[in-house]
Amino acid sequence: MDLKIPPQFVSIDDALSSLFGNGVKIKNATRVLGGDINEAYKLELTDGTHIFMKSNTKKDASFFSAEAAGLAAIAQTGAIGTPHIFCTGVDEKKHGSSFLLLEYIQGGKRISGYWRIFANQLSAMHKADASFFIKDKKYGFLCDNYIGSRKQINTTYNTWIDFFRDCRLEPQVRCAADYFETSDLKKICKLLDHLDNFLVEPTHPSLLHGDLWSGNVIMGNDGKAWLIDPAVSVGHAEAEIAMTELFGGFPQEFYDVYRETGLLLPGYSRRKNLYNLYHLLNHLNIFGRCYLSAVKHIVEEYMP
Repeated sequence: MDLKIPPQFVSIDDALSSLFGNGVKIKNATRVLGGDINEAYKLELTDGTHIFMKSNTKKDASFFSAEAAGLAAIAQTGAIGTPHIFCTGVDEKKHGSSFLLLEYIQGGKRISGYWRIFANQLSAMHKADASFFIKDKKYGFLCDNYIGSRKQINTTYNTWIDFFRDCRLEPQVRCAADYFETSDLKKICKLLDHLDNFLVEPTHPSLLHGDLWSGNVIMGNDGKAWLIDPAVSVGHAEAEIAMTELFGGFPQEFYDVYRETGLLLPGYSRRKNLYNLYHLLNHLNIFGRCYLSAVKHIVEEYMP
C-alpha cells in the first residue's frame, strides 16, 4: 500500500472549485496567530465551509508538500487524529505564493480520559506497520522534510543507530561547529563514533511524528488529541517520547500509560538526553548561543 499523497493545484481558485464545487471562493480570510515560519488563515468560503490555510513563498513550497506527506502518513496508520489535508499548491496568480489547505479544527469539550487515550493512540501509531513509509531498508522516510525551519534528512538505513548518527546528529553538528571549542568537537566526534555504546536498536521500527512537543498536540473535533506540524520518519519510539519530555512534557498519566505498552526498552532514562541532543542542536542552529550550554551539558554527560 503506497502513501496517499494529497493533490496539488496551480491556484487556490482552482483548488476550491475542484474540492468544494464550481464557483466556491474565499468569502473572508482571518489571520491566525501562532508559528514563526508560515502565515496562517481561517478561511470562510462562499458555501459556508470553514477551512485552514497555511501560506508562504513559492520557494518554500516544499515545506507544505513535506507536511502533507507527514500528515498523510500519520493518518494512514489509522491510530490517531490529524486534520484532513485538502491539497497543496503554488498560486502563480498571487505572486507565486505556496499554500496548504487543511480541515479547520473547531475544538470542543475534551473527552474523559484524554491523556490515557492519547498515550494508547500514540503507542498504536508507533506499533503500526511502518513499511509503507520506507522505499527500502528500515529507517528513514520516503522524502526529506523539515524540523522547524531546517531541512531534515531521511535517507534510509538498515540500522537505527546509523540513521540517528548520519541523518540526525552529524548534519546538526556540522552546522553548529563554529559554536564549539576544539576540545568540545573532539568529544562530540568521539560520541558519534561510539553511539552504539549508548543507544539500542528498537524491537519494531515506528512511524514517528518527529517534533512532538505540547504545541504540536491539539484537541481535535472529537475531543481527543490530534497531531499537527509533523517532521516524520521511521525510527525508535523512544526518541519520540524523549522529545515530549524536553520542553515541559505531558501529565504523568500519559507516561504511565505509555510505559505499559512495552515500547520503552530498559535503560530508556539513560538514553533520552542523547535523543534530545538532536533537538537542542537544531535549536542552537536556529536560535543561537542560548542553547549552547544545554548541548554541551549533554555531551559531557556521555563523554565526560
